Amino acid sequence: MQENARERDGGTNVAREVGVLTVDDQAVFRSVARAVIGATPGFHFAGQASSGEEALAAVERLAPDLVLIDVRMPGMGGVEATRRIAAAHPDTVVVLISIEGPESIQSDAASCGAAELVRKQDFGPALLRRLWATHGPGS
Repeated sequence: MQENARERDGGTNVAREVGVLTVDDQAVFRSVARAVIGATPGFHFAGQASSGEEALAAVERLAPDLVLIDVRMPGMGGVEATRRIAAAHPDTVVVLISIEGPESIQSDAASCGAAELVRKQDFGPALLRRLWATHGPGS
């Protein structure tokens, strides 16, 4: 079993950083997300994927604590990938991200197991911290 941020490091009672996987077909957003994650204390960039299919493999390989996944991507979109991640890894927090407003895709987001749907335009350190405080373990 792989250890994640919900567990303690070697019995020292020091929580590890939250590992974040970003999934987006836009390289620009993946780059921005990586910079934001790296600049946010308590979080580290665990990896990235550019499609839903790659996301499934990355979650298996990297065991991230938090997955930020774009709703609309070629091939398997974020909603279906989230459905599969949530079923196979119920302790992994998956957050859908979109440039579109939540009103246009809220019903899909609610039914796939995503913790929340957020707009890409709102992504930053404060949102990252809020997402984990709201949906991480013990919330």
